[in-house]
Amino acid sequence: MRGLNAPSLAAAGSLLLLLPQVVLPLAVLPAAQAQSQPSRQAAANAGGSGLGRQSFVAVAVRRAGPSIVTIDTERTVTVRGGAAALPAPLMNDPFFRQFFGLPQFMVPPSQRTERGQGSGFIFDAGGLILTNAHVVEKSDKVTVGLQDGRRVQGTVVGLDPITDLAVVRLSGSGPWPLAPLGNSDGLQVGDWAIAVGNPFGLDNTVTLGIISNLNRNASKLGITDKRLDLIQTDAAINPGNSGGPLLNADGEVIGINTLVRSGPGAGLGFAIPINRARDIAGQLISKGRASHPMIGVGLEPVRSAEGRVLPGVRVVSVAPGGPAAQGGLRPGDVIVAAGGQTLEGASQLVTAVERTGVGNGLALTVNRAGQILQLQVTPADLGRLSRG
Repeated sequence: MRGLNAPSLAAAGSLLLLLPQVVLPLAVLPAAQAQSQPSRQAAANAGGSGLGRQSFVAVAVRRAGPSIVTIDTERTVTVRGGAAALPAPLMNDPFFRQFFGLPQFMVPPSQRTERGQGSGFIFDAGGLILTNAHVVEKSDKVTVGLQDGRRVQGTVVGLDPITDLAVVRLSGSGPWPLAPLGNSDGLQVGDWAIAVGNPFGLDNTVTLGIISNLNRNASKLGITDKRLDLIQTDAAINPGNSGGPLLNADGEVIGINTLVRSGPGAGLGFAIPINRARDIAGQLISKGRASHPMIGVGLEPVRSAEGRVLPGVRVVSVAPGGPAAQGGLRPGDVIVAAGGQTLEGASQLVTAVERTGVGNGLALTVNRAGQILQLQVTPADLGRLSRG
């Protein structure tokens, strides 16, 4: 994936990495209805003017705003000369060139600079920024713009394409404004959601919505190369918002904006939960890469004769020599529970494997042709399993 000047299609034209804005009416909920609703202090800051239920957004943005940055990227790409659309072996064949009347001498390759832009936020006093991996991936130069007007060079510490997260380090010693981090595990559907970023190069753009749902598995959105359970929001997310924070009513970062749906159902935005991002960021800082537990199975839903989806998940393939094979799993097995928790679908098994971690045992309850078996698998790192 590249930055937002070239969004990537995720699912047959329906899911893009941050597509054009959809304007939605904003509902106003009672101030004390949920845990993340504006605090009494926020209402007090509104001056008792009767606008407390609305002005909490300004209070929240003022708290997190200084830490939110613009990320400009550049990379140099080589463009083949001559008939660039034709394969090099054909162009190097003199008989081919003569037959089609192509020039005998190829135009030398040229280089051009591609530019992209995204958002991010400073989360560590050492000048560390969290953003999306697709914002800085393959970049030769990263320039970070702060709200106080400073322009600072950045270095990519590490990125993880599987979760679309990256950490960038600012050059210099600061001091740097820090974003307050919240607790995404405490979110409830209906909580306020404030998206902040730099869509279309328009700095410090704020949109308001709610948490529409939680734990939206990326695979169910047609995104098969990511391993994420996402926060769904109706706060407008646009090109340039990618990597920017999703805030709660108290101005704490609860997610990182990453996807929006286009076409039918447009206006559904998705963010990576901050608790997940914190864990990946820690691995990127300490090791330069993130590990992802995997047991090496292909899965499909369990269906009745009428086509109704049943609890559990069916194993359709087992990677030779992988953790599942070593643990005794076979194609045709139905996994009905993992770690003592009943499975409703494949996403729950993936979550159980992620929580177990690399090198730790995970107990599985398996139905094999009507016989209930208790097996144990030890997840391995996805990168090592793929290389193996």
